[in-house]
Amino acid sequence: MSSNTLTATGYINHHLQNLTFGQLPGDRGWGLAHTASEAKAMGFWAINVDTMFWSIALGVLFLWAFRKAARRATAETPTGLLNFVEWVIEFIDDNVRGSFSHKNDLIAPLALTLFVWVLLMNTMDLVPIDWIPGIAKWLGIEYMKVVPTTDPNATFGMAFGVFALTLFYSIKVKGPLGFAAELTMQPFQADNKALKVLFIPINFFLEFVSLVAKPISLSLRLFGNLFAGEMIFILIALLFSGGIALALVGGILQWAWAVFHILIVLLQAFIFMTLTIVYLEMAHSHH
Repeated sequence: MSSNTLTATGYINHHLQNLTFGQLPGDRGWGLAHTASEAKAMGFWAINVDTMFWSIALGVLFLWAFRKAARRATAETPTGLLNFVEWVIEFIDDNVRGSFSHKNDLIAPLALTLFVWVLLMNTMDLVPIDWIPGIAKWLGIEYMKVVPTTDPNATFGMAFGVFALTLFYSIKVKGPLGFAAELTMQPFQADNKALKVLFIPINFFLEFVSLVAKPISLSLRLFGNLFAGEMIFILIALLFSGGIALALVGGILQWAWAVFHILIVLLQAFIFMTLTIVYLEMAHSHH
């Protein structure tokens, strides 16, 4: 797509399209989609290569930085990276102690991983939207989305991982019968056996909906906020093609939105981590 024929709609669609790998339509084998329609036709087994690349790369960056800080840890006053890492760990530890009242050595490392990983992925939204896609296009890669959390596949994947842990600990801590009773014996209760039996399907419906809503809300909240932020950056970037006056307005708006978006980047990572702790606290609690 040449720059002289790229319309505003085409520009927006181009920036919202993932680099997708899957089975090409028309028995053309497996490969990268060249258009949005090809990506859509690939179906369920397609994979967004850019989402996988950036999420894994940022995960590796997180592990490398924290391992480097851990190896430098001493009894002296920390500075630089070590000071930042210790501050993050203390912040996570305070939140886990305040929200999780049971004994489980997995919760704090999980909360730390989710917070830093989601934060790094969200922070990619602050990189000027044309920089990395422009470099990718120069290298012959047509599409490149650099914010993994604007892809619902990534947010749902993390949310389903948290949901699987919630189910696992609900059954492990309460037992299969205890977990089944939690889903069928509340919120409506009665001493009369006939009413108790009558309430079972009603309770199950209400509790099942509440249970399933957890991963959906966890994933859609993160995706929706970051996708909206990315969309605003794209719309502001369109002003730069409207002349000097609009370019100046666009520069001011882009700076202002980036400053405000820092709050969203931090807040959404914190909310994802906090809800994970809360859900696992509920999984460990007996009614």
